[in-house]
Amino acid sequence: MTTIDLNADVGESFGRWQLGDDEAMLSVVTSANVACGFHAGDPSVLLSVCRQAAAAGVAVGAQVGYRDLAGFGRRFIDVEPRELTADVVYQIGALDALARMAGTRVSYVKPHGALYHAVTRHEAQAAAVVEAVSAVDSGLPLVGLPGSLVLRRAADAGLRTVSEAFADRGYLPDGSLVPRAQAGSLLTDPAAVAERMVTLVVDGYVTAVDGARVTIQADSLCVHGDSPGAVSIARAVSSALAQAGVRLAAFTAAAD
Repeated sequence: MTTIDLNADVGESFGRWQLGDDEAMLSVVTSANVACGFHAGDPSVLLSVCRQAAAAGVAVGAQVGYRDLAGFGRRFIDVEPRELTADVVYQIGALDALARMAGTRVSYVKPHGALYHAVTRHEAQAAAVVEAVSAVDSGLPLVGLPGSLVLRRAADAGLRTVSEAFADRGYLPDGSLVPRAQAGSLLTDPAAVAERMVTLVVDGYVTAVDGARVTIQADSLCVHGDSPGAVSIARAVSSALAQAGVRLAAFTAAAD
């Protein structure tokens, strides 16, 4: 039976500002990319989300990003590599402490937003992220875009790499995501997204915005927690995959 992980970004509320329905999302997904306070999330929110994830049996991942609360981590910052390494180590460590208090632990790392896209091609920042993960725990898998520079560097460093596809984002013919400022970047129809993800998992491709087929080998599928109707999309994807005979399970389970 084919098995795939379904992940979502959670823990992105801050103080009185609420974003997403984390509790509902954690009842669907198998892995949770939890914000670490740099792009979103405050300690109380992150502790609560880790407790909910632990209760639901969902794997907790550190979603590390630039120090950019105002921009939600979606603006590129030309951080000096040593500073970026320290920032990533700090975020993983902080979330892991909260996770352990909640009865779980950080079991993987995934860059967020602009950092995620930067390390697909930015040599210095990719190396900085890999160095940080290796320094904290070389057993932590690193999640990224298939074929990205950061995954190649991670593999060279002996880290486990996890290739990811996006359920609710449009693709360009080269396999990269449509920039958020462009038409077709965000997909919001649950039924259409679910059908698209079944095709990806079963047949190994998605259709790009220009109609081209893009071959993708993915270990995990992502739904953005802040997307419109995110929980409905996640539920539709989960249901459609089950009907197609695909089992949902955290990719970390294979390493436990």
